[in-house]
Amino acid sequence: MAVNMKVTLSTLGKFHSFDLARQLHSRGALHAIYSAYPAFKLRGEGLPSRLVHTFPWLHAPFMAFPRNRLSARANQAWEYLDRISFDRYVSLRMPECDVFVGLSSSSLRSGRAAQRRGAVYVCDRGSSHIRYQDGLLREEHARWGLPFAIDPRVIAREEAEYATADCITVPSHFAVRSFIEAGIPQEKLRRLPYGVDLSRFDAVGRPDPNRFDVLFVGGMSLRKGIPYLIQAYRTLEHPAKSLTFVGSASHGLIAQLRKHGIWEDSARVMGSVPQGELKQIMSKSHVMVLPSVEDGFGMVLAQAMACGCPVIGSRNTGTEDILSADASEGFVVPIRDSEAIARRLQQLADDADMRDHMSRAALDRVKHLGGWRDYGSQALDAYTALRG
Repeated sequence: MAVNMKVTLSTLGKFHSFDLARQLHSRGALHAIYSAYPAFKLRGEGLPSRLVHTFPWLHAPFMAFPRNRLSARANQAWEYLDRISFDRYVSLRMPECDVFVGLSSSSLRSGRAAQRRGAVYVCDRGSSHIRYQDGLLREEHARWGLPFAIDPRVIAREEAEYATADCITVPSHFAVRSFIEAGIPQEKLRRLPYGVDLSRFDAVGRPDPNRFDVLFVGGMSLRKGIPYLIQAYRTLEHPAKSLTFVGSASHGLIAQLRKHGIWEDSARVMGSVPQGELKQIMSKSHVMVLPSVEDGFGMVLAQAMACGCPVIGSRNTGTEDILSADASEGFVVPIRDSEAIARRLQQLADDADMRDHMSRAALDRVKHLGGWRDYGSQALDAYTALRG
């Protein structure tokens, strides 16, 4: 059904913005989308080329250049220039539209330009409040003797975006709480849980009943709570257990954890795998754990559930937005709590009936989770309300 609204989107990369763009386009509401990705990387996104505008001249080289060849200060300087240059590019080309949705940290100038032209400015933030995020991750890195700091200029720009925007959209209750704790009025916030493309994930196998295979999916980092998963796994009692990491590997993190005597040498580190292989791994795992210290919304949780895999997620992952009210598909645990993870792992390892029940409940639950079509409908409802 066509919608009488013109929406312009802006995103440094792709993220969920192109999923939203496709939904808006299907309803006749997408006016334009701006990205810092090269045009050739966006040809498979299912959008007419006339609606896609790119400014890749700083972002593409930044993403391709080996980060370890630059100092932390040089990386920050390049990243900041990337953001403000892209924002300026979009602001100078801002079309007449009803709503402008800009991904946070690169939409301050363009958001103001949209407002001057009579549009509503929506700041789209995929994680917790940036100052809340910075505080959590500073603490976490200090625990393990590693430096961390978000560029103060990026924090200042994001907070200016929050103040300027007519609305801030976030994907989870956790993210909402972080903004309220930071002093943002609740009425300025809209929770829009991300959709999940469940057509790509389904149960294509069963776990081995004689084993207990634990899975993590995501980039290996302190942000994702890797040390707490390993500590929990090492206390797990089972004669045939395994721990598998799927996603971008971090040899630096592994080396640091070895220094602390935490790394599990028996763990299998697979790196990134195609989605077809990922659903095989998820289907044959007994549980997937996402113990992130800070994570706006863990879409991998719903993907694992679609494969019949029970999940354990921290409170800071959006797990409560994915599981049903009685959490019959998995467990929610506090952040930085390896003992809580260990207890839940041991429960599942010891109780095959519980695992089977959770697996069936997970398959049933994903039928009721919203896909990207629902996300698009909720977003349009929010934009319509903002336009009055």
